[in-house]
Amino acid sequence: MQPSISKVRISGMNTKLRRSAFCWLLATGYQLPGTANCDRKLVTGSPVTLFLISSHRIMYNLLRRLLFCFPPEAVHHFSMNMMKFGCNIGFIRKIITAKCAPANGSLSKELFGIRFKNPVGLAAGFDKNALYLTELEALGFGFVEIGTVTPKPQAGNDKPRLFRLPHDKALINRMGFNNDGVAVVAKRLKEWREKSSPLIIGGNIGKNKVTPNEDAWKDYEICFRALFDCVDYFVVNVSSPNTPGLRELQEKDSLRKILSHLQTINQQESGMGTEAEAERKPKPLLLKIAPDLTWQQIDDVIDLAMEIKLDGLVATNTTISREQLQTENNKLQAIGAGGLSGVPVRKRATEIVQYIHQKTNGQLPVIASGGIFTAGDAIEKLNAGASLVQVYTGFIYEGPDIVKKIVDGMK
Repeated sequence: MQPSISKVRISGMNTKLRRSAFCWLLATGYQLPGTANCDRKLVTGSPVTLFLISSHRIMYNLLRRLLFCFPPEAVHHFSMNMMKFGCNIGFIRKIITAKCAPANGSLSKELFGIRFKNPVGLAAGFDKNALYLTELEALGFGFVEIGTVTPKPQAGNDKPRLFRLPHDKALINRMGFNNDGVAVVAKRLKEWREKSSPLIIGGNIGKNKVTPNEDAWKDYEICFRALFDCVDYFVVNVSSPNTPGLRELQEKDSLRKILSHLQTINQQESGMGTEAEAERKPKPLLLKIAPDLTWQQIDDVIDLAMEIKLDGLVATNTTISREQLQTENNKLQAIGAGGLSGVPVRKRATEIVQYIHQKTNGQLPVIASGGIFTAGDAIEKLNAGASLVQVYTGFIYEGPDIVKKIVDGMK
């Protein structure tokens, strides 16, 4: 017996988007109540979510055109809730996994003492609150970075705050670290961990907007301690352009205060716990940097990273640059401030990955992020010296089978 369409969560959407949801389900083969005798050919004759059908390129392109008619943030939540709906039905989850999981199992890699089943992860910002880990695992991701998480919950910047640039295969966002706060996210992660899932989770941590920069180290400490037993590695985010003054923390002295303090706590936390936690070890600690840094600033970051024995860098975050975009200037002016991600960042991100790798003789691992849409893009980053790669904007434009396409394309 099929669940009624009324049980699919589409709350919080306007009438136009609800109608789209109805058409969306119909287009993907969802058998609506009272349509059992219609001529439409239904896939498996059972409820099928967007993400099962959208692995077919033509279908996803059609659905993407439809979804791109509506506000990006609303579509994001709607799409992931649809995915959650599908994964709650056992056999559908198995089919989704079969459709989207890479067939190439030869690319597992050990880094930071962690075994990654494949080198393609999901960058922070997509699942800020650790709400969709089961669903993302079904899509084949080798690891997922949650966050950015802050000590206190915060609503983020005013909407609209997420914009598509289809001509450039890019996004602009000024989300502003909207999240449920570290206590809620930590609780959610602990409950999820009880399922004994092998998915590798990174914790991307930041400061609250109201916290002055001189006290930022306290916010990072709160998040680090709260998430220590919930994540496999940490990423310190001081490079988002959407929290006023945050990027000032990328200066060497400010960074040293934050990162040195976290390394001290890292050693303290690893020595604490019960006898059952005797194997508790320090967590890998990485820093995420902006693509807008000068080479001198990157040199300072590298020197500091080597000095305090950071485990690696994530390169790169979004850019504030608007150079060489195909999108009309009047549209860019209307959108306003925010971080640009996607294809326009690819070249600069690759240059920075290569620079870090050469400067450190490969001694400082890099997780590459920025403009990765295809297997070729991922190979470019790995050839430049990256150890792992992350996607975000590519996931939006290429669809839920992006991990499969990249990993299987790297044979």
